[in-house]
Parts: sequence; C-alpha cells; structure tokens
Amino acid sequence: MKQSIFDDFEWINKSNANFVADKLIIEAPAETDFFCNNGAISETGITPESLCNAPFYYKEVTGDFVMRVQVSHDFKDIYDSATIMVMQDFQVWAKACFEKTDFDTHAVVSVVTNHTSDDANGCNINGNTVWLQVARVDNAFSFHYSLDGIKFDMMRFFSLPVDKTLKVGLVAQAPTGQGGERIFQNLSLINKTVKNIRSGE
Repeated sequence: MKQSIFDDFEWINKSNANFVADKLIIEAPAETDFFCNNGAISETGITPESLCNAPFYYKEVTGDFVMRVQVSHDFKDIYDSATIMVMQDFQVWAKACFEKTDFDTHAVVSVVTNHTSDDANGCNINGNTVWLQVARVDNAFSFHYSLDGIKFDMMRFFSLPVDKTLKVGLVAQAPTGQGGERIFQNLSLINKTVKNIRSGE
C-alpha cells in the first residue's frame, strides 16, 4: 500500500500512525470510541459510553464511492476494533468494525448513528484479519466483509441524511481497554456507482 494514497487524508483526534512495509498501523489510545449512547443503560454487562474521541484518519469524498481495506489487530479488550467509517458530522455517521465483542468473539459489527447510535453484531470470524467495505449510492450505504478480499458478503444496508461530500476513512478504537495497534492494508477508495448496493458490486 503506497503512502501516496493517503496524501489527501486528515485527522480527527490525531494519533500515532506509521507505515511498516505495506501496512498502515494506527495507535488506538485507551478508552476511545465513536458512539452516541443517549441514555441506554444495562443492569449487567457493558453498555457503550457516549464517546467521540477515537482517531479517525479520513478524506473528504464527493458522490458515490467504494472503499475497501484489510484490517487486523490482536483483540485484547472488549470492543477493541479496526474500523471503517463514513461521517457527515459528530451526530450523523456510520461505521463497520472488526471487533472483540462482549460475547468473547471476533465479529464484524456495524453502528449507524443519526443522533443516537444503534449496535448490530454480525458474523463471527475465525482469526484476526478480515476485509471491510463500504459502498455509497446517493444517500444509501452498504457495509460488506470478506475473508479473502474477493467475495464480499453484506453485513448492513442503510440510509443516512447526508450531503454530497462526506468524510470517509479509518478508525482505531479501544472503548474499554488500554489501546493498541490497528493494522490497515490494501486500501482502495474509488469514485464509482455500484450497480447493486446490496452486493456491493
């Protein structure tokens, strides 16, 4: 992955980031996340806090696009994740995560936020590496995941009230833990309109 692909990228909540061979490694600081809880509580278990302090490395993209990237990390603490995100602002955004869940699984997880965040666990994944993809067509979006970077399966289809230009990029989060490295490889970000948003192609 060439560093030049990141020439137009900027930070929200800047963190340490290094290129090692073909990998971009972003440090997730302790207790960092994007989540708008707005009051949900739980007697037992871990309910996400309202946070918007995770490192987000992004570029502004106008119109339809497809972004995909291979992600990995070491799954130390609950909700640790390497993540992709689209953002209008701090109240309207969505992310697809490869996350250590509170059920002690490695799973693809999606969160869609229109002032209040939901939280949807997807498929469990064996291992520490997966591909994530987001596609946009107008105000509709789809998240996909892949084990091999070739065949992608849908994990979420949704709409958001957004402008033509959005922030699109990578998040390193560690909501409950001490943080750590999140690894991103083989990033591609292409302006195109997919023919089938559910399939992402």
